[in-house]
Amino acid sequence: MFQLLDFIGTFVFAVSGVLTGLNKKLDLFGVFIIAFVTALGGGTLRDVLIGRTPVGWMLDLQYVYLIVIGFVVAIVFRKKLDKLRVSMFLFDTIGLGIFTLIGLEKGIEKDLHPIVCVALGAMTATFGGVIRDILCNEIPVVFRREIYATVCILGGVLFFVLQNCNVSNDFIYLTTTVFMIVLRLLAVKYKWYLPTLYYKG
Repeated sequence: MFQLLDFIGTFVFAVSGVLTGLNKKLDLFGVFIIAFVTALGGGTLRDVLIGRTPVGWMLDLQYVYLIVIGFVVAIVFRKKLDKLRVSMFLFDTIGLGIFTLIGLEKGIEKDLHPIVCVALGAMTATFGGVIRDILCNEIPVVFRREIYATVCILGGVLFFVLQNCNVSNDFIYLTTTVFMIVLRLLAVKYKWYLPTLYYKG
């Protein structure tokens, strides 16, 4: 199930990147690059930090193939995805939940402290989007008022709580992913924001 979640996360983040590139009216190459960095940027940074080199996608081209498939699917069905903002948000939210789990597991494999594992989970889930937004000349979502990285942190805490409850790994993966996706959706629907600090010089 973990491998399946990894593939799903790569695919949905690639689609999210394609939709962003289309919304910015980039050419096909530009759209593909945005899809690529959105899907693999966070995982690449994570692997470099934990010393896992060559990074994952260089050792398993299935990830590259998934990005290509996501790219083609999003291009072919772009007319049906006319509500780009809704589609981008949905795919980004699904990817957020799944990639947090992947980062957590990579940290656990290295026997890192749970706090570090949660940080790796948040990094895996958000930094692809950070790179995407910077390349598209946008303020990254993670730096705005929206509850974004906070969802990853809370999901990581739930993950370790469930691990101490003697339940199956599949149940932990599914419950944690659904929790993060639902929390993100509720936060947007009901406009839950973190407080913003203002400085008057």
